[in-house]
Amino acid sequence: MAKRVLLMRLSAMGDVAMTVPVVASFAKAYPDIDITMLSTPRFQPLFANIPNLTFVGVDKAGRHNGIRGLWKLSKEITADGKFDQMIDLHDVLRSKILRTIMRLKGVKVTVVDKGRAEKKALIDGKNKSQLKQMIKRYHETFEKAGYEFELNYDGYDTETNIDFRDDLNLSSHISNIGIAPFAQHDGKIYPLDKMEQVVRTLSERNIGIYLFGGGKKEEDVFNSWVGKYPNVISLAGKYKLQEEMAVMKKMNLMLTMDSANMHLASLCGVKVVSIWGATHPYMGFYGYGQDPEDAIVANLDCQPCSAYGNKPCRFGDYRCMTQINSETVCKKILNILNKTEE
Repeated sequence: MAKRVLLMRLSAMGDVAMTVPVVASFAKAYPDIDITMLSTPRFQPLFANIPNLTFVGVDKAGRHNGIRGLWKLSKEITADGKFDQMIDLHDVLRSKILRTIMRLKGVKVTVVDKGRAEKKALIDGKNKSQLKQMIKRYHETFEKAGYEFELNYDGYDTETNIDFRDDLNLSSHISNIGIAPFAQHDGKIYPLDKMEQVVRTLSERNIGIYLFGGGKKEEDVFNSWVGKYPNVISLAGKYKLQEEMAVMKKMNLMLTMDSANMHLASLCGVKVVSIWGATHPYMGFYGYGQDPEDAIVANLDCQPCSAYGNKPCRFGDYRCMTQINSETVCKKILNILNKTEE
C-alpha cells in the first residue's frame, strides 16, 4: 500500500502559492507517495498538474469550522485509510487542532518553523538583514520530515483555451507587460496616481499593458485607465484563476506589489518587478526564482513596519511608497525590456 502524506496550508493566496514549487518538487521526487493537500477551495487550480496529489478544500466558515468541524474534516480525509505523516505548513490554531487530532490517530507530524521571532526582530529594527526565504522554510520542513529532494519546479502548466488573438491583441505590441497594482492592505499599494503615470508612460511606447485584479474598485480604476490611454486592456472580472495565469505566461514582464500576483507570476516563470512599502523583501516572502535586484524599495529606517502590511503607517503618509517616483519604476522596467531584446 502506498505511503500517504497529508499537507496543510490555508490563508492568503500568496502564502499558498509559495508552497507550490516545494510540493510539486516533493511529488516529483516521490511519485509513489499519495499526497493530500488541504487548502482553501479556490486555490485548487494551483495544484492541478501534480499527478499524485489529491486536493481537499477546507470549508473554514462552514462544515469544517471549529473543533467539531475539524474533527469532521479528519474523518472525511481518513475515510480511505490512515495517513502515515502530516506536514503542517501553516502552524496556526486551526492547523494545530487538526494536527493534534491526527497525532491521536497515530500520525507522525512535522511543523514548519515560520521564523516568527526573527521577523519580529526585523520589524522592531533589531535586525536589518535578509531572513530565510519562506519557500526555503517550507523545503526544510519536508527535509525535517525525512524527505530529501531538490527544488525542481518547471513552472505552472496552464490548460486553457483562451483565444489570445482576438481578445488580447498580444501580437500588436513591441512588448506586453502585466500590471497588478492592488494588494490586500493599503501599506502594500503603490499610490494609484503614480501607478497611472507608469501606465501612461509605458502605453505611449506601444507597450501592451494588461491590468490584473478583481473587485468593483479595481474594475473602476482599470476602466478609467483603459479609457484614457492606448494599448491598455483590463482583465478584471473576465477570467478564472487558471485563465489569468495563462495570460500571465504570455507577458514579457509583470509589475506587482508584494501580493499574490507576484507569486502567481513567479509560478508562471515570468520576470517580476515588485514594489515594496510597509513590507520588505528581507522578510522572506519574495517570489520564487525572482532576482532581488528587481525589487523597488525605498529602504527607509521604518521599513518593514509589519510582516503583512496590515498596520497603519505611524506617520500617516506611507512615505515608503510615496517616495518612489514613477520615473524610477519606468526606468527599471524599460531597462529590463531592453536587456531582454539585446
